[in-house]
Amino acid sequence: MNRNDNGHTRVLVTGADGFIGSHLTQLLLDEGYSVRALSLYNSFGVNGWLEDVAASERLEIVSGDVRDPAFCRMISRDVDTIFHLAALIAIPYSYVAPDSYVDTNIRGTLNMLQAARDCGVRRIIVTSTSEVYGTAIEVPITEHHPRQPQSPYSATKIGADALALSFYNAFSTPVVIARPFNTYGPRQSARAIIPTIITQIANGATEIKTGDLSPTRDFNFVADTARGFLALARAEGVEGQEYNISTGTEVTMLQTLQTIARLMGREVNYVTDPQRLRPGKSEVFRLCGDSTRLRELTGWRPEVSLEEGLQRTIDWFVRPENLARYKWDIYNV
Repeated sequence: MNRNDNGHTRVLVTGADGFIGSHLTQLLLDEGYSVRALSLYNSFGVNGWLEDVAASERLEIVSGDVRDPAFCRMISRDVDTIFHLAALIAIPYSYVAPDSYVDTNIRGTLNMLQAARDCGVRRIIVTSTSEVYGTAIEVPITEHHPRQPQSPYSATKIGADALALSFYNAFSTPVVIARPFNTYGPRQSARAIIPTIITQIANGATEIKTGDLSPTRDFNFVADTARGFLALARAEGVEGQEYNISTGTEVTMLQTLQTIARLMGREVNYVTDPQRLRPGKSEVFRLCGDSTRLRELTGWRPEVSLEEGLQRTIDWFVRPENLARYKWDIYNV
């Protein structure tokens, strides 16, 4: 294993400045790892949600872009494991700018796979998404479920997954695919349904603007998702496979709104905002994942119930310093 000067195992997290990436970075630090955390380069020197991760001598923040292959090789040197989370993930924006999704999600993943192969890392965990399955044909959804590219975003993630498995099959690159279902929690973007509801209610709105509230989702609290990644990094014999990180339960968007309103002690109504609706054939109407493979091989299982996770998420969002970061009164694409 590659270790730093103090004997800590060194890992790389791409997309560490994002929602899940920042929580994974914190978990890895808490578990004693030395973390090289990639933040998307910008001229403001802002490191996204890494700004909320406590400074540590074991945390090295680097700025750059996975679309640059030479840079990817440079940051992959002397690391034991790569957690590749860097991606464009907003589905609505993928309707507007699909080419940028191809560049980041497909070519960026290709660059990281080549870097992992060239640098001889022990394992690279590539992040997929439950969106690759589209609307469930059968539930619970196993890893064998057909892929249905219902948005440009999901299409690029299907492509990235295929590239990852091709590197395992063609070059024996130690690839693992982690497929989180609908992760939520502190720091999530307001483009997602749970932060959208919480921030509107917290700012005094009684008429909550939403998209379609009939679809179901398999909501997984971010701490449990991060533990799923760590379990896949530590387990033996997991290479060349895909693993759902899911709870095996589903809830409608409407039920989610009602639960949040109850936990926040508010009476609210909702109104459908047309700009928040996906094109009809693009909406994923049902997601409920089967994580049997992950559970049997690693022992992972979700620990945080939906009610507890929503309460913890609400508690974080309603803090004035956190709520002020969100533009609750606009539609966040």
